[in-house]
Amino acid sequence: MADMQVVRSMDSTDTLGSRRLAGLLTATAGDRPGYRALAQGVRTLLLDGRIALRTRLPAERELATALGVSRATVTAAYDLLRTDGFAHSRRGSGTWTALPDGRRPSSVAAFTDEDDVIDLALAAPYAPQDALRAAFDAVSGGLARHAATAGYHPYGLPELRAAVARRFTRRGLPTLPEQILITSGAQQAVSLTLAVLGRPGDRVMVENPSYATVLDAVRRGGLRAVPVPVTDEGWDAEVAESALRQTAPRLAYMVPDFHNPTGHLMPVEQRLRLLDTVRRTGTWMIVDETLTDIALDVPAPTPFTSLAGRGTGEQLVTVGSLSKTHWGGLRIGWVRAGSQMITELATHRVPTDIATSTLDQLVAVELVERTESVLAERLPLLREQRAALTGALAEQLPEWRWQLPPGGLCLWVDLGAPVSSALATAALDHGVRIEGGARFGADPGTHQHRLRIPYALPAEVCVEAVRRLAATMAAGLPTAAREHDRTRHWVA
Repeated sequence: MADMQVVRSMDSTDTLGSRRLAGLLTATAGDRPGYRALAQGVRTLLLDGRIALRTRLPAERELATALGVSRATVTAAYDLLRTDGFAHSRRGSGTWTALPDGRRPSSVAAFTDEDDVIDLALAAPYAPQDALRAAFDAVSGGLARHAATAGYHPYGLPELRAAVARRFTRRGLPTLPEQILITSGAQQAVSLTLAVLGRPGDRVMVENPSYATVLDAVRRGGLRAVPVPVTDEGWDAEVAESALRQTAPRLAYMVPDFHNPTGHLMPVEQRLRLLDTVRRTGTWMIVDETLTDIALDVPAPTPFTSLAGRGTGEQLVTVGSLSKTHWGGLRIGWVRAGSQMITELATHRVPTDIATSTLDQLVAVELVERTESVLAERLPLLREQRAALTGALAEQLPEWRWQLPPGGLCLWVDLGAPVSSALATAALDHGVRIEGGARFGADPGTHQHRLRIPYALPAEVCVEAVRRLAATMAAGLPTAAREHDRTRHWVA
């Protein structure tokens, strides 16, 4: 049923309100935009996933009034969108969003490796070669046994569920295998939870900025984001508590461990205050622990849920994966929750993909057991890469500012001016693919002065990427949004 509700929010009955579109366009196209800027703003919002496909745009007169421009301006913008294939009209039923052949929204864009382009949109490390090879060698015997079965495990391979449960227990959160669901990455874990617990129109408290792909999932599920800021000082406990009390969100999604993209680590006292408020408001909380083990300057934190008092733990859903600690190519994630919630999630995932690959799960069993040895090699390397990146930035772009994160995989850089989207567009001409800070904003148009720069790539590649970014800045950025036909990609 939840699947059908999500689909309905994106089908031909969906209408975009003039005030909402005007707010989005003001952030992307500026106040009182000309028709070309207005059309470009709609294209940008569509490709970023902030406007869904097959959505009816507001009537020309309504949008013109909301924007404070002439109706002729909106008419010309809609004409340009239709000409370029980003909209089409139905006689008597208005103008609808579309995509021309070859263009895809960022959340589903095909990814193509280009040898001459450094990809800084992905904050994910390469696979640990030796550990991965050893894991594949170790599963050969077990694979023969599983090959004699159908190979479907909607809850996850029993061996992997047990291994993940043991790791939670060792970290200080007693966990049974029945409390674990294996998913195809942490993103599926979050999306499943949003679909099971949320309905279109429900409020979801999210951090601002936050992980871009989860924000996409919130929007496409028809959920209403309630943003709470994460600043240079971290979380404001009073603001978060106020948002929970006053808006009564159905769900909250948070990354307390080495927050993506800022790298902050939530203090214990704030965790306790947040847990107390969640208990009193009855809000379900999704805790993203994907980056928990990437602790570079501090000990790895204990599980957030281990701090929950009696009764509160049932409101907490913890998600994690092997993508940041090991390798995203395996697509192994998990949910840790009450056994009843695990059953609901497993039932919901069957119509989408039935189960995660058995081969990948067998490899994951070996890798989970080797986590400490993998981290012993990976963390020093990440510290070196972080030092190389910050050293190159200090030398070549000294006007930029950042705080050194105690863990995680990226810097959240302050550019000193709202130019990140223009920089991201121009940087591709210099061989760097990167997303501007607005991609991580829960509110439209925010964080234009920020840039997320990962240090997941080899040190020499990080240094070369900074050199190219510096060359991009030196060449000058466009003073206004320029039209372009680049395919936008997903962000990890």
